[in-house]
Amino acid sequence: MKKIKNIFSWIIPILIGLIAAFLIRSYLVAPVGVSGDSMLNNLHNGQRVWTLQQAPVRRGSVIVFDARQEDPGIRPGDRYYVKRVIGLPGDRVSAANGNLYVNGRRVNQNYITSLNRTSGTGNWDLSYLSSPRSSFVAGDSHWADGRASRVPKNNYFVLGDNRSVSEDSRYFGFVERKHLLGVAKVFPWTRNNSSVNHAWQNFFVK
Repeated sequence: MKKIKNIFSWIIPILIGLIAAFLIRSYLVAPVGVSGDSMLNNLHNGQRVWTLQQAPVRRGSVIVFDARQEDPGIRPGDRYYVKRVIGLPGDRVSAANGNLYVNGRRVNQNYITSLNRTSGTGNWDLSYLSSPRSSFVAGDSHWADGRASRVPKNNYFVLGDNRSVSEDSRYFGFVERKHLLGVAKVFPWTRNNSSVNHAWQNFFVK
């Protein structure tokens, strides 16, 4: 009996630890590796971010989502995309001459270079992106032809920081909330942590 008690004395803590780790990874925090250059210069290829699954999604938040459910043109082997939220449900989003506008207010884009704003973003609104005239959509997408004017309920409009190479909502449409893994965060001592963790706090130009 004493031997059995000794066995359980170390088996039970191990089981509790494994269950706790599973629950944390499944419902609270999970590591995800960045794939590609679409978030340069704030996040680089191979960098690890932590997704907080219960964190609120705000304009300016960097999120991780299941791209297999969103991008019909996803490359073989890719699974998750890391992008920045620009539009929340109900928002009108547009771009002109390197500036982004949400509900008519200009977005503070200090987290990216002027080159990314001017050469990579393009000039558009949601109606244009969802129309057959769009220069961004070459294949399948979720856009409904010319009918989008606002971000739908339970959806987000996302862009990559490195706009000239990013496959994002301009191409495949809105991201559904149910495909979201969580909000991406980096450690406070990481370079550009403010651009990843805190850009939402100063989203609009004041």
